[in-house]
Amino acid sequence: MVKEFEGKTEKEAIDRAVEALGLNRDEFDVEIVETQKSGFLFKKGKVVIRVHVEDEDLPSETKLPENDFEHAIVDFVENLLAKMGYPGDVTISFREDKKIGLKISSDHSGILIGRKGKNLDAIQLLANVVAGKLSDEEIRVVIDAENYRTRREQNLVRMARKVGEQVRRTKGSRLLEPMNPFERRLVHTALNDFEDVDTKSEGEGLYKQVRVYYRGVDRGNN
Repeated sequence: MVKEFEGKTEKEAIDRAVEALGLNRDEFDVEIVETQKSGFLFKKGKVVIRVHVEDEDLPSETKLPENDFEHAIVDFVENLLAKMGYPGDVTISFREDKKIGLKISSDHSGILIGRKGKNLDAIQLLANVVAGKLSDEEIRVVIDAENYRTRREQNLVRMARKVGEQVRRTKGSRLLEPMNPFERRLVHTALNDFEDVDTKSEGEGLYKQVRVYYRGVDRGNN
């Protein structure tokens, strides 16, 4: 997979690639495509990078809708993207019991994913509201683009275990970034086998933070 990202500096362009793709910096190669230095008056600097990512983990098979529900939910998401001004193609990526995956292919994937996947989460939320009206069954819709969710899940698990080791070593605690409920469950599960480390969610609303703490620390002081 090859994608281009732009920023005022090389670091800013790389940071945008990290956010959009859900990858760590060491998981992709960067090629500088264009560099424009800032001018004397109003001309701003610009750096365009081309990111190369191995596609070996990406699912190669996509499926077309097979029934009225699938046609309707795919049409809804495609129409939603068009009305947002970021059109794309939507296909079925997987089918499971009471769960269906939709894959967005678009030239605007970075925008549709958004910071930490929040735009993708919003699109998925709307799709699930519509799905509830389209079917008497409770069918959960999972929406992805550029394999963001899979990569994000893998990175969260790695990060959680790394933080767990740090907390175990320092016998302290760490408060992680705000996450949606699914991501928080990933962190809790990833640290289940750390017998001397525990986790709890803190905050209000959909995006809460997970605190990772050493069991010997008084919870009231965290």
